[in-house]
Amino acid sequence: MGQGLTQEIPPIPVTPPPGETQPIPASGPFFADIVVRGRPVFQLGSLGELSATERAQIINRRIASVLVQNPVNRTVSVVLDPQRDIATLQLNNRVLMTVTQQDAQDFNLEVETLAQQWAKQLTQAFEQPPLAIDVGQRLLSTLRQFQRDTIDNLPSFIGMILVAIATGLIATSMRRLTLAGAHRWEIDRSSKILVSRLVYGVVWVVGAIVALGVLGLDFATLLGTLGLTSVAIGFSLKDILSNYFSGIILLISRPFHLGDQIVIKEFEGTVTQIQLRATTLKTYDGRVVYIPNQEVFGATIINNTASTVRRNSIIFGIDYNADITKAKQIIIDAVLGVEGIEKEPNPDILVRELAASTVNIEVRCWVNSRRLPFLETTSLMAQAIKEALEQAGIGMPTEIHTLQFRDELKISDNGRGLGNKE
Repeated sequence: MGQGLTQEIPPIPVTPPPGETQPIPASGPFFADIVVRGRPVFQLGSLGELSATERAQIINRRIASVLVQNPVNRTVSVVLDPQRDIATLQLNNRVLMTVTQQDAQDFNLEVETLAQQWAKQLTQAFEQPPLAIDVGQRLLSTLRQFQRDTIDNLPSFIGMILVAIATGLIATSMRRLTLAGAHRWEIDRSSKILVSRLVYGVVWVVGAIVALGVLGLDFATLLGTLGLTSVAIGFSLKDILSNYFSGIILLISRPFHLGDQIVIKEFEGTVTQIQLRATTLKTYDGRVVYIPNQEVFGATIINNTASTVRRNSIIFGIDYNADITKAKQIIIDAVLGVEGIEKEPNPDILVRELAASTVNIEVRCWVNSRRLPFLETTSLMAQAIKEALEQAGIGMPTEIHTLQFRDELKISDNGRGLGNKE
């Protein structure tokens, strides 16, 4: 069977015994590639009157004809001919090429060793399909497997799709509801959008877990993975997340609103902005303070404008000789005459202390809780009380200090001191 194929090409001369000169082609490359499916496998040299290129073309045609028939057995065997000192490479009893002594000399190997090496390389090339065929086969196999899995898992896929659709509808509805409800929150628009996106993302995370569970994945594994991820994110973004969560809690509990005048730690001013990360105050001297919501949430907050009015008080002293009852009547008339003083509840006039030189009286009344009206009304009230008491002849003495000398100093007629009396 091998002879029929060998007779289709020009005969390959036998390498002469050592010592005789082998003719070399006058032109052409000394080595040419043996190609399988467009991939070079190895190179061989010229032989006799055949150049390397001509020889490679003959062998490549043989290989191509064999591959067209797509043989089942693709192992290339080596058949030795000790008498001629050559070896043939055969596939299914078909001669592919001849390895001669000249080839062995070109590669500095024994004929058998070189033949075994080339046979192994050809076998590997035959067994490895071309890239396009390999990719196609893999894709076809994957599609078939996917088709089988799809048919087997069709109920799970339908359930997953239904859960995904329901999740999308719920997430979109929640985002719209959050934006609609956020219009009543006294925060900037970017914070409102951020809250709505957080709600949207949380709904999708829950929906994805349910969908994967319907598909057949283990809920415990999913929740464990989500828990580990949440812990990792929490540690890396602890302060940032703490500020955001504190901001959300502040928005829900609402201890203050935009425009309220509050005191947080050492800062006092008007709330100008409530964000998820920080709260902004404008102090009464014109400075702007950004306080992280984590600190706001953990601090004691004094809201001076939580109600429309708050109580104010001033203390002043009158003379011991003054009629306290008359003074109290004069004071209450003066206070009620000041614009901005609340008539209900009535002002309180209290004797607070009998000091060294004055009777201290405290006046309590309710005024507007905003800082500017509060200060202006307090100033007008103090002025009205002073003027009314002075007009009624009631003195408002300052602190009096009495100096007492234990030793008497005598003065002589000429004005000189005579010294202490024994």
